[in-house]
Amino acid sequence: MKFINKMLRDEQGATAIEYGLIAALIAVAAITAMQSLGSQLGATFSEVSTEMAG
Repeated sequence: MKFINKMLRDEQGATAIEYGLIAALIAVAAITAMQSLGSQLGATFSEVSTEMAG
């Protein structure tokens, strides 16, 4: 019974899971932002290339 009570009070595992979820959320946000930025940069370079060739 003491072992079960000790396990219920131990919050190290929960903290690690919370940090993992926060890191995953930040990664998803960064990937989304980079994809949007990448397509905008591609369009800009394409426009510049067209202007320089013309």
